[in-house]
Amino acid sequence: MPDILDTEIKFLSGVGPKRSELLKKELGIETFRDLLYYFPYKYIDRTKFYKISELDPGLPHVQIRGVITGFRTEGGGRNKRLTASFRDETGIIKLVWFKGLKWIIDSYKPNKEYIVFGRPGIFNETINIVHPEIEDPLNLENRISSNIQAHYSTTEKLKNNYISSKTLNKLMGNLFGQVKTGIKDSMPAWMRERYRLMNLHDALFTCHFPNDKKDLEKARFRLKFEELFYIQLSLLSIKKKRSNKFRGHVFSVVGQYFNDFYSNNLPFALTSAQKRVMKEIRKDLGSGRQMNRLLQGDVGSGKTLVALMSMLIAIDNGYQACIMAPTEILSGQHYNTITQFLENLGIDICLLTGSTKKSERERIAGGLSDGSIKIIIGTHALIEDTVNFNSLGLVVIDEQHRFGVAQRARLWKKDKQPPHVLVMTATPIPRTLAMTLYGDLDVSIIDELPPGRKPVRTIHFTDSDRLRLFGFMKKQIKDGRQVYIVYPLIKESEKMDYKDLEEGVEAISRAFPSPEFAVSVVHGKMRPAEKEKSMKLFTSGQANILIATTVIEVGVDVPNASVMIIESSERFGLSQLHQLRGRVGRGAKQSYCVLMSSNKLSNEARKRIEIMTGSNDGFEIAEADLQLRGPGDLGGTQQSGIGFDLRIANLGKDGQILEYARRIADDILDDDPFLESENNFILKEELKKIKKTEYDWSKIS
Repeated sequence: MPDILDTEIKFLSGVGPKRSELLKKELGIETFRDLLYYFPYKYIDRTKFYKISELDPGLPHVQIRGVITGFRTEGGGRNKRLTASFRDETGIIKLVWFKGLKWIIDSYKPNKEYIVFGRPGIFNETINIVHPEIEDPLNLENRISSNIQAHYSTTEKLKNNYISSKTLNKLMGNLFGQVKTGIKDSMPAWMRERYRLMNLHDALFTCHFPNDKKDLEKARFRLKFEELFYIQLSLLSIKKKRSNKFRGHVFSVVGQYFNDFYSNNLPFALTSAQKRVMKEIRKDLGSGRQMNRLLQGDVGSGKTLVALMSMLIAIDNGYQACIMAPTEILSGQHYNTITQFLENLGIDICLLTGSTKKSERERIAGGLSDGSIKIIIGTHALIEDTVNFNSLGLVVIDEQHRFGVAQRARLWKKDKQPPHVLVMTATPIPRTLAMTLYGDLDVSIIDELPPGRKPVRTIHFTDSDRLRLFGFMKKQIKDGRQVYIVYPLIKESEKMDYKDLEEGVEAISRAFPSPEFAVSVVHGKMRPAEKEKSMKLFTSGQANILIATTVIEVGVDVPNASVMIIESSERFGLSQLHQLRGRVGRGAKQSYCVLMSSNKLSNEARKRIEIMTGSNDGFEIAEADLQLRGPGDLGGTQQSGIGFDLRIANLGKDGQILEYARRIADDILDDDPFLESENNFILKEELKKIKKTEYDWSKIS
């Protein structure tokens, strides 16, 4: 029997074909279910009535009861408007309309009582309400809910076609009238009873038509809990199935390569965090189960060293290892670092990118196939059909969110038995986000920097401090240091008043003239060869200043660069500012990050800059970013193959509900791993609905 909620929205009373097209195009509402789950963005209390004498332009929304005493047309042409005097026993205000003037005059009669609702403003020292909602007091009884009114986001196009928040509210009422008892609960009765959850029909109805704030809280909790619970149930069920089903290569020995490196080539003593993470990885590699581990660590915390030591364990056990990175710059960086680390150990390492010449590709293909190449580092070139391994035992994926799931799957399929997988990210992920995006992975965190690293000092300068900035830069260059300058744009945008790179190059070239100073430029629109040439000038120390766009956010390591200047820093998000700051502070000398901004800043931009100047902790900054901006487009970053969009829950604010939901999901799966009991039948059916792909992508993280 078909589900009534899958009915096309055009069949809802009050919609029809024309409105259904608009709802689909503007809000993505195609079915009854889509409308049902289109939640209000705010609620306004309609229980209070104000007297006109109490009105103040600072009040958000007011409701008053009174009489229209007469209409008057004012102004002409584009400024033509309709006004009405509206009075109660305490005073008079003006109601104003700029659109639909004839409809207003035809619809509302003078000397008749009405309820007016709207936001009070002031014009010519008179309080007015522009485009108020007007209602006959007799209709109060007919409102589905007369207490707290839901308000829905709409678009200009919808408003121009007379689909306002009020229209959506009315359609929602029609919807509940049509579906009646057709909303089946998506959680079993035992769960609702044990965890005191409102039933689904009542929760949805209360969310759209609340009677009081207490009921609304309960309804929203039920819906948020359900949303987060099913995400966690899905992720944890994948994790449990994988650990039971997929055998991993057993790396039983820590042998010569690892011990030689540890005794002779280790560049510095491991931090306690690195030792802890290595212990977790070694346990995975010897367990007989396929490792799927997320390695989080701030910029410069030593993730690459941990990944390398894990690869040496693979080689000691007769297997090959690879690192896949998203860009040629980052791949080259890893290749240079690892080659230096493994000097004199006799391990054949190679680099494969889109720029690798044909003859070298052929040599690499042969070496991978016969097993003589032990470590390969590369970009997506590693997943080409011509690349075949002899025995791939460990895959390290760096900055993994930049790879598509299908791309990673092709790398995983290179071997008969799934290799162990270590996913690295230098973008610290807030706990709630990690539990949602990577809930099927085991998580390791490197939360301390190597000894001797000085925290980067972060300073905020405005445009009026520019001469002071130039003096500071000259002093740093005179002391033998190098400077990054990052711009958000390549060319000036008419819409955005931000410093652009081309203008910056001219200004810096004037202030830092040749031959005393050397300036290099890198941006995303340059050809790879040009980009590489400019980068080499800087990395070799021939250029004192590198002017760039955010192309340098990942994978540029110049220990001698001690100053990072970020122009128009108010335009960047916290995570990006933190990533850019991580390009300096890699040597023993004190490093600086200068956040340049205009003199005028929005409250949010000021808050971001205050957070950056007050903290160097990437995890603290990531949490603040989540609170300020929300989780963003989760559907776009979700990589586990589950695919979800949060409709009501907010990872920035609902962390406690998420942890509660995960605990309950974990308990259920501990008792019934495959949800086979009759009590869990509904849970199993709901899980089937939310899985969009048949292939278990989680096997490759």
